[in-house]
Amino acid sequence: MDRLATLNLFVRIVERGSFSAAAADCGVSRPVATAAIKALEERLGTRLLQRSTRHVQPTVEGEAYYHRCVAILADIEDADRDAGGGVAGRVRVDVPGHLARTILLPALPDFLARHPALTVHLGEGERFVDLVREGVDCVVRAGELADSDMVVRRLGMMEEITVASPAYLAKYGTPHTPDDLDGHQMIGFVSSRTGQPLPLEFTRNGGVIEVVLPARVLVSGADTSAAAARLGLGLAQAPRYRFAEDLASGALVEVLADFPPTPTPLSVLCPSNRQLSPRVRVFIDWLVETITPRLGID
Repeated sequence: MDRLATLNLFVRIVERGSFSAAAADCGVSRPVATAAIKALEERLGTRLLQRSTRHVQPTVEGEAYYHRCVAILADIEDADRDAGGGVAGRVRVDVPGHLARTILLPALPDFLARHPALTVHLGEGERFVDLVREGVDCVVRAGELADSDMVVRRLGMMEEITVASPAYLAKYGTPHTPDDLDGHQMIGFVSSRTGQPLPLEFTRNGGVIEVVLPARVLVSGADTSAAAARLGLGLAQAPRYRFAEDLASGALVEVLADFPPTPTPLSVLCPSNRQLSPRVRVFIDWLVETITPRLGID
């Protein structure tokens, strides 16, 4: 392996904590990766990595070398871009599935045409992601974020609505104010933090009220919540864009429009312990350019 490829391999080993995972990321075999790091350590005259049967972590010297390598690799990407070579490599991002399918994928061909040397790995999820360990460059997440050491860029605030199916409203009646919700049911969306269903939320007279209704169906995913609502299993709340097709087809109906839930923030998160590379910067700029007008967020 040449020196630049070896530096990139070393960075991936530190971040992944695994020779095998890093080798796969870099498209080489485990023996090639092992030999390359051994040659690097011999050339430097110091041990960079401590190996155990389960994990690999940098030595003190390896930690310092890692940070220098991260900066060097980012500088090389910047130099290539400034010299007219454009951005290159792979961007790995994790986003909510419906957002990926309905907003990002339709706009992706134009982005790839602009950056022909880029590859996008688009993962779908809403769980917590260890970006550095899992090799993810950035994630898009909705909701208020817990304190973390990640860099957060707010994409905007998404309008939330309350919906139900026509069959559900025919059975339980159409509520006109939150006071009319006695006898109604909700789709219980279980919080990943508390393990409990989230209450329905409504704004009234400048304040926010929370209502917990009986829930015979509990879900942990937005797609499942929407499917349950279409089947008449209860009231559901989510960003308006999430229900756009259902509202247009009549599969779902907006209710309590005068008492909307509070808007939900949408953010992109990146690791704070490494310099943002040009390929990730152009992808995040594209996210802002693409998501903001499509979702109608502020």
